[in-house]
Amino acid sequence: MSYLRFFTSPMSRGRIVRWMLEEVGCAYDTTLVAFDAPRPDVLLAANPMGKVPTIIHGDRVVTEGAAICAYLADAFPEAGLAPAPQDRADYYRWLFFAASPLEYAVTHKAMGLEMPSDREIQMGYGNYARAMDTLEMAVSGRTFVAGDSFSAADVYLGSQVGWGLAFGTIEPRPAITAYWAGLKDRPAKLRADRIDDALMPQDNPA
Repeated sequence: MSYLRFFTSPMSRGRIVRWMLEEVGCAYDTTLVAFDAPRPDVLLAANPMGKVPTIIHGDRVVTEGAAICAYLADAFPEAGLAPAPQDRADYYRWLFFAASPLEYAVTHKAMGLEMPSDREIQMGYGNYARAMDTLEMAVSGRTFVAGDSFSAADVYLGSQVGWGLAFGTIEPRPAITAYWAGLKDRPAKLRADRIDDALMPQDNPA
């Protein structure tokens, strides 16, 4: 099996990828990247933006959280985290909905930004209310967003939902909170959180 190196910060979207790695169950090494420190040369060579999360898997480089989740599902098919190719319509739809329209909508809300109604057509999500309605539709009556089993789409969408509910950028509609309740205590999620929480910077006593 190819060597996998994971560049991350415990205060970043790398937490999504950590969850995915723990679901996959593969061996990997972690390189921590501090926001206020120079980026390691090996990271910049792989990803000139210097962003985390980034993975290097053998001779392959994958960046962007959603892309990494989709890649890992395919690279480790024995984990069963992607539907069969012919059954991936919902999988792709909601994985990339979470990575683009939903993330933009909640980020703008967190920043206190509201699109003028005459400019909504220029935004990938239209407006915040429409994004919430779409999210509610995606998860209503479903344990998993892309079929009858847990997938990489649930890792990415679930992470967005969990953060949004915690920080007030996603409305706690019953269907949305029920969806998150079904994911938040997965053993791999709890294990990933313990790892990242232990890596959080500690305040030095005065």
